[in-house]
Amino acid sequence: MKSTIRYEHMAHFRTSHVIHGREKEILIALHGYGQLAEFFLRKLEPLFNRDRLIVVPEATNYYYFQGFSGRVGANWMTKHERESAISNNNNYLNAVLDSLLIRYKQQPKIKIMGFSQGAATASRWVSQLPFPIDTLILWGGGFAHDLEFGKTSLQLKKTKCIIAVGDRDEFITEESLAKQDELIKAMNLHVERIKYPGGHDLNLNVLTHLFENQKVND
Repeated sequence: MKSTIRYEHMAHFRTSHVIHGREKEILIALHGYGQLAEFFLRKLEPLFNRDRLIVVPEATNYYYFQGFSGRVGANWMTKHERESAISNNNNYLNAVLDSLLIRYKQQPKIKIMGFSQGAATASRWVSQLPFPIDTLILWGGGFAHDLEFGKTSLQLKKTKCIIAVGDRDEFITEESLAKQDELIKAMNLHVERIKYPGGHDLNLNVLTHLFENQKVND
């Protein structure tokens, strides 16, 4: 007989600087499969700004890359007990956001970015938030296939949605791109698409342009 239990759990996140409560925007960035928050945050250093708080939550599923020791990575979920993982991720990220917003008299703009596996996690999380966010960036990934289309469409109606994909990304196929087109059409969303030269990684030039409100050409 299978049973389920709820319990208090400890998780970790990294920030670009000590929160001073006067930031104008908060960027919450979800790393990809096998990454850790400390190292993913380093990739975002070009965006560091006193007026922009960058927050990188660390996924809570840890594993060794090889064998039983050595380099450790984290992931947001696997196919095993996926529904529980989705719920746990949403609860965890909600708690992170609540712990941040309590520090502000006036809520900053909330921007969320998900890279690779973090993209699907970000889209699921955003869809259940109690308020709309300013910007959603899905990088090297896309919307989760199991979203509630009507609910997500309403949630993202006023959100700037961006999908960024490298032209040599080995994880992006014509089939996956077509599937994203179907999901976006079903949700009736306007999504800005950015294609840049490179593989399955962040492109710092494109990233910097996005956050400095400069025009990015496909």
